[in-house]
Amino acid sequence: MLGFSLSDDQTAIVEAVEAIVEKFDDDYWLAKDKDGSFPEDFYRAFADGGWLGIALPEDYGGAGLGVTEAALMMTTVAGAGGAMAAASCLHMNIFGPRSIAVFGSDDQKRRWLPDIVRGAYKMCFGVTEPNAGLDTTRIATKAVRHGDHYAIHGQKVWTSTAQVAEKIMLLARTSPRDDDHPAEGLSLFFADLDRSRASIRKIEKMGRNAVDSNEVYFDGMKVPVEDRIGEEGKGFKYILHSLNPERILIAAEAIGIGRDALGRAAAYARERTVFQRPIGQNQSIQHPLAVNWAELDAAYLSTLKAACLYDAGQPCGIEANAAKYLAAEAGFNACKQAMMTFGGMGYAREFHVERLMREVMIPYLAPVSQQMALNYIAERALSLPKSY
Repeated sequence: MLGFSLSDDQTAIVEAVEAIVEKFDDDYWLAKDKDGSFPEDFYRAFADGGWLGIALPEDYGGAGLGVTEAALMMTTVAGAGGAMAAASCLHMNIFGPRSIAVFGSDDQKRRWLPDIVRGAYKMCFGVTEPNAGLDTTRIATKAVRHGDHYAIHGQKVWTSTAQVAEKIMLLARTSPRDDDHPAEGLSLFFADLDRSRASIRKIEKMGRNAVDSNEVYFDGMKVPVEDRIGEEGKGFKYILHSLNPERILIAAEAIGIGRDALGRAAAYARERTVFQRPIGQNQSIQHPLAVNWAELDAAYLSTLKAACLYDAGQPCGIEANAAKYLAAEAGFNACKQAMMTFGGMGYAREFHVERLMREVMIPYLAPVSQQMALNYIAERALSLPKSY
């Protein structure tokens, strides 16, 4: 991306993604929200088109494009009515394999990446634990080596798509925590999710019902040594390589949801007549929506800046966290104002803004809290003392 314009290729990507998502209308996503079934046909449409490999190397079937193009794709996906249900069924396949592409062996790349691109299996992400939260160095799940394999014992939480996934990207301790070097001793695995040794319990939640969230309990699940990515004990370093792209993509998705909500609110404000005038003629309706537009546009530019820095191989941690913070705030504010614009009808499922309001809470809360994003910016951009 040069200046403030998309390249012809980037514009073509957006248009091609739009052509897919427009086949899945509001009624489709409302039905998925009600019955909670995974959007398999939506997922398959993207897999068949090669979109799951947008940011993976061409040598392994990917498109070899950057996080910038992936962000444009995910903004479009989230902004077409499916919100986080649409985004989350693709999200893990976009950012998760970065650790494999960068740190995996040639054999691992040949074994895994082409199948990820084809959508031959779904993958989930096993990092978060109930007693560690954002303090990843304190995870307690253990991987104990026994000759040619590891045995996994422990618990993960908020593991998305574990109900339907065949593979798991798993971070576990292979040596005890050292307070002087807390990030050492964590190892990263890309493993078969063996349900005979992994008990998966679905978490009932307020939104994104079509993409499950779970607690996963491991009781000696075997993982071959050859399924460990990189060196033993260096997994925290490898997982960090995925964190900035994840923040950028979640920002892109929040922007898509916010734009969708804003578009619905503006259309309703133009059409809804009270006291013989459209409600959108009133500045009390106009001004908040205009603020939403400005906030979303600023967050969009911040997100593309972070993505461009990442693709250029430059440091982007500050920018990625700022993008996540700004986009989550802007997306949340737009959904809230859409609800206010619709008034009582905003509470009705048939108008969809209540669903967008529920789903925008995911980028607001995850993968890092708004407060932790601000902590990072304060420490790294402003040289303020670490507060946690």
